[in-house]
Amino acid sequence: MKRFKLTVILNSVKQLGLTAMLGLMALLMMSSPAFAHHPLDGRLPANIFEGLFSGIAHPVIGFDHLAFVIAAGLVGALIKRGMVIPIAFVAASLGGTGLHLLLMDLPAPELVISASVLMFGVVLAWGRSLNLNVVTALGAIAGLFHGYAYGEAVVGAQMTPLFAYLIGFTGIQLAVSLSAWKFGQIWMNRNATKGLLRLRFIGFTVCGLGAAFLSGVVLG
Repeated sequence: MKRFKLTVILNSVKQLGLTAMLGLMALLMMSSPAFAHHPLDGRLPANIFEGLFSGIAHPVIGFDHLAFVIAAGLVGALIKRGMVIPIAFVAASLGGTGLHLLLMDLPAPELVISASVLMFGVVLAWGRSLNLNVVTALGAIAGLFHGYAYGEAVVGAQMTPLFAYLIGFTGIQLAVSLSAWKFGQIWMNRNATKGLLRLRFIGFTVCGLGAAFLSGVVLG
């Protein structure tokens, strides 16, 4: 009886996770793309609390960023040792922010960011294990551009709120992407066929988001 109850609870949690993730994707699908995400209405964070809040909020209210962070984690679930993919993305995003703070330019960041969402949506919808090194490298390149966009919100900020901002966006991205990776692992370990179907379904949703974001950039 106890085992039966535990199984029911675990199944409920998994279904809740899938429902929440699909609901979030639906919300993103109804949203218009935006690349200048300023949690403080364009104002630089003035203290450690504002810096932390801005860092946490930036990857979440930026739906293009959030879609990629989720997709990076789920793609990792398709590949052995795939947890390194979201980690590489987050690490590279720190580098991208650093480039922006150093006033260095990256070409067409908005175009690359939206294209990265579409690309990882295609990888997820494809549903096949790809070369870990190649996907990790693609994730890291995307991270540079996403991080470059994050840097826009703190160019000129003082050191304390700046470091708080970096801690905030690093922590929230790791939390979201590794949670997505874990859910993907649970689904695949529980039932590989059904789990793969779920991941591919989310992948097609991410493809739609990426296409919407990309068209918004190209068409203005």
